[in-house]
Amino acid sequence: MVTLLVLGRSRRFYLLLALVVALMIGAVVEGVAWHDRADADAVLHARCLRFSHDQHWRAARPTGSGRKVVVIGDSWSAGFGLANPDRSWPARLAGRVDVDGFPGSGFSEHASGCHLVSYADRARADVSHGAALVVVEGGLNDFDQRSSDITAGFDRLMADLRGEHVIVVGPAMAPSRAAEVPRVDRLLAGLCAKRHVPYYSTVRLRLAYQRDRLHPTQAGTDAFGAAVAAFVAQQRA
Repeated sequence: MVTLLVLGRSRRFYLLLALVVALMIGAVVEGVAWHDRADADAVLHARCLRFSHDQHWRAARPTGSGRKVVVIGDSWSAGFGLANPDRSWPARLAGRVDVDGFPGSGFSEHASGCHLVSYADRARADVSHGAALVVVEGGLNDFDQRSSDITAGFDRLMADLRGEHVIVVGPAMAPSRAAEVPRVDRLLAGLCAKRHVPYYSTVRLRLAYQRDRLHPTQAGTDAFGAAVAAFVAQQRA
């Protein structure tokens, strides 16, 4: 009897010890996960602040004179990685060009991890003071988004720009995302066709890229801007 009692107590002790160890391990794992999430949130917050700075810096530097042109776009419009971001591709457009370029943003709501920066989220404010023409450029950041989400974002954008003269410029074949660009390009072309919105596909352009294989060099930017400017001029003719 005494031996059995001792064994029973011993078993209960080890079971209790195992439970305590499991709880401690769980607490450690949860703590590590929490810190990882906190670190990831901090990195995202810092990135969004930087992108917002880039957006406002470029917006404060309109180019040209004449009829007002509003450009809604991504890092290509903001001039990300260029020595002179105010020489981003919209500077090649004719007219007084106001640029709203938020790096990482796109047509779909969650192309960017930053809050409320999709094209539809920004469009109404961009045209609130009027515009003779709105050029929407992008799609590269929608490379990993579902077609349904891109479509939903596009529809919201067009609703916000109802009554405006709009031209859409699609994504170029940036090497780091080239595998998904054709899908996005075809989708945007089809959506524009349904709404009778002029669409310029840039997949055939051969551009020079920065080391990240995503953003154009200044030479690539100038070539892209010249091609878009020529297309826009054709739409006016």
